[in-house]
Amino acid sequence: MGKSKMSGDEKKIKILAVDDEEFNLDILLEYFEEEGYEILTAQDGVKAWEILEKEEVNLVVLDRMMPNMDGISLLKRIKATERFKATPVIMQTAATSVEEVREGVEAGAFYYLSKPYQKELLLSIVRSALESAKKYSALVDTVSLNLSALKLIKKAGFEFRNLEEVKSLSALISNSCPKERNVLWGVTELMLNAVEHGNLGITYEEKKRYLIEGGWVEEIKSRLQREEYKHKVCKLEFERTDTKITITIIDQGTGFAPQKYMEIDPNRITDPNGRGIALSKQISFDSLVYSNKGNSVCCKIFL
Repeated sequence: MGKSKMSGDEKKIKILAVDDEEFNLDILLEYFEEEGYEILTAQDGVKAWEILEKEEVNLVVLDRMMPNMDGISLLKRIKATERFKATPVIMQTAATSVEEVREGVEAGAFYYLSKPYQKELLLSIVRSALESAKKYSALVDTVSLNLSALKLIKKAGFEFRNLEEVKSLSALISNSCPKERNVLWGVTELMLNAVEHGNLGITYEEKKRYLIEGGWVEEIKSRLQREEYKHKVCKLEFERTDTKITITIIDQGTGFAPQKYMEIDPNRITDPNGRGIALSKQISFDSLVYSNKGNSVCCKIFL
């Protein structure tokens, strides 16, 4: 196991890099040291698991093909363990067939890089993954509050327009549902889509560029101040019956074609965005249906 120390007083971010090729680990160490991360290394899945059990790891960069325990087996073990379920895993490998990519995604990899990859692409995806994990952790802390009375809500309507309101309202709504943490993920993603893509008109390619180059939050704040956007609001409608909870999210955008985002597309798996709807459908809701226009989504949780 190798380590590199992060200078300064800020809290260290630990990345576990797992690859059976020492040369590849040396490259990752060089890349991550420049960013100030603390790096742990392992050359197979068994050693990597031993490190995970002992260390507080923020992110895993994982090779697919390794001896003793391969990347897919380790990934499945990570995602089956409650402590690590929210830990982002970036799989990096030369195995890039559609079937292999799909297997990695279904096992729990949020990001999939094909070798060889560009340094800046890797680092941008690492930053995006860490930011997503930080955001999720903050939301989970909010959801952990004892708000059981919210489950008595039968019907309610809300309006929201910015990121802070998304954070507050998603915590409220998920607390009103069973499996709060699962619902939290999906509601947050769909509300963010309504704000950024719906009301503010940020395209898929624009968000991809902002996530890679930086400036996503700043761009949202900037657009919220523009005359063409500042009066737009999104709506969330909540209704509970004896058999189901229905959550409907509506934006004032022109709509989009949601079909290609309903499943994780292996052709886009190296992008830092574009998987929120598919993951929401998989882990958060029993039913997720967009209107034909695409600016209204109805989600159901069966009780």
